[in-house]
Amino acid sequence: MTGIAGVGAYAPRFRITAAAFEDAWGRFEAAGVEEKAVPAADEDALTMGYEAATRALDAAAVDATDIDWLGVASSRPPIAEEDVSARLGAMLGLSDAATRHVFTGSTRAGTRALWACLDAVDAGTATGLVVAADCPAGTPDDGIDHAAGAGAAAFVVGPDGGARIVDRAEYAAPYPGTRFRRTGEAETRGLGITEYDRQAFTEAVGAAADRLDAIDDPAAAAIQAPDGKLPYRAAGAAGVDAETIQAASTVHELGDLGAASVPVSLAKGLADGRESLLAVSYGSGAGADAFAVAADGDVPTRMALDGDASLSYAEYLRQRGVVTAGPPSGGGAYVSVPSWRRSLPQRYRLVAGRCAECGALSFPPEGACDDCNGLVAYDPVELSGEGTIEAVTTISQGGAPPEFAEQQDRAGDYAAAVVALDAPSGARSVSVPAMGTDAAPADFDVGDRVETTVRRIYTQEGVTRYGFKVRPMADK
Repeated sequence: MTGIAGVGAYAPRFRITAAAFEDAWGRFEAAGVEEKAVPAADEDALTMGYEAATRALDAAAVDATDIDWLGVASSRPPIAEEDVSARLGAMLGLSDAATRHVFTGSTRAGTRALWACLDAVDAGTATGLVVAADCPAGTPDDGIDHAAGAGAAAFVVGPDGGARIVDRAEYAAPYPGTRFRRTGEAETRGLGITEYDRQAFTEAVGAAADRLDAIDDPAAAAIQAPDGKLPYRAAGAAGVDAETIQAASTVHELGDLGAASVPVSLAKGLADGRESLLAVSYGSGAGADAFAVAADGDVPTRMALDGDASLSYAEYLRQRGVVTAGPPSGGGAYVSVPSWRRSLPQRYRLVAGRCAECGALSFPPEGACDDCNGLVAYDPVELSGEGTIEAVTTISQGGAPPEFAEQQDRAGDYAAAVVALDAPSGARSVSVPAMGTDAAPADFDVGDRVETTVRRIYTQEGVTRYGFKVRPMADK
């Protein structure tokens, strides 16, 4: 039976507490949320999806080239009209033949992607990958923004998954105005009609759950969580109690994760070893998806949901880009989009070139070999993404090139390093320049081990350039 073979989940390291909002506004409008995850200035739904997806693939011991179907879901993709599945597929190294789909427009998008992936695997697709990532935002003074968190989850789906989807159901009814974002607007809003909103949520969640035939007394329930109170109000309609919802809840520590809300809670339930789970998403409008999940033993998971950096409210506004100094002056180093595209294998997957004459590695693989000066074609070699800092400095406020100034204005000082990336056995390491992320500049020092990840580099002409950055090596 079709099921989940590997799970990955990710949340940004930054956190802001309810108390910080109360200090700033005199109130906090997100009931039940104690703190929430905040994306860093170089993070968005695409980079968070990458973090979750790489963990899911690692957990399932599946190579990206073996993925036949990719679904990417977000109510708030980083760009309104562009196929983000093409970018994510390239970052992960998927085959060109893999089918790709994008799901958006609703907080139900994550489970819509899972539903479509199950259909594809049932129809004969060998292995699918579902990635749900989101970072909702509202106007600064309302409950939607106070609750808005950030996070991502990913599932490797196949015919032999350890967590089986034993039943699924859906429900839809017209409830316009419960939560929406008009074309061209940056913030999500609602009409604020409390009883109307609750009725829409409870009806949709309860009806979808009621249509399941194969769920009885689940050990945990992953229910859509626009705040920390609404899922519990729907407990009776969904046929579970508050304790069962609490068992998989992430909203109290991460906030409203939008289209990733149910996927991340489902990932948490599986990571905690829950043998039976109910998962019910909700999308305003209104519709719901419900899944009955049965886990046979431990399902391979790789989770990264803990935070380690608290923000003040002013720092929160800076990271989000609400308060900045404006666009920088000067031209900076212009790299055209076509030129950037030609270097994507290096920027996304660290593809170096091995000289056919002497075997030395070059990065990027262009021009004459650095060792033998040969002009032969290079053989592609993908580096591991781990290395050692050879030199490092701090780029202080005002010291960044103009193209990086906006991000620095939001995030503050950053480390710039020369890193010797590990090479395959028998080859010399490759030295590359890289920006630091996920840590303060003081946390990078010569001799430290680091690993790469993909983040936002800068934006020019309205097009965001993504590429690798380095961070302190995670504990393995």
